[in-house]
Amino acid sequence: MDKVQIIDTPGGDRLAIVPLAEYERLQKAAEMLEDVSAYDAVKRKLAIGEEELVPQEVADRLIEGENPIRVWRDYRGLSGRALADATGISAAYLSQLEGGRRDGSFDTMRRIAEVLKVTLDDLCGTD
Repeated sequence: MDKVQIIDTPGGDRLAIVPLAEYERLQKAAEMLEDVSAYDAVKRKLAIGEEELVPQEVADRLIEGENPIRVWRDYRGLSGRALADATGISAAYLSQLEGGRRDGSFDTMRRIAEVLKVTLDDLCGTD
């Protein structure tokens, strides 16, 4: 670094004054380190099973507006009967939820999310 100026403030702090171009270079380097740190955090979560990679097909179905319960159930390889049994609801009720003909209670949606290993937001979205 050239042309760095050190200033002592009346409060006793020491400040380094650097050219703007050098400051911007340092700022970009810090942002790159933050990106690497975020990448490493996600990589660790993937390794221990706290995060998962979802296939593009699943994302596309969700984006296209297909019912999230059905999409996640299919992705997890569960039949409607298996999901209904695991959550303690009837297969007919699950079919109504997946078809958009009924809304699930908070408790029902929580149980479905738990079995499907997703969050309530994954099933209900946030507007």
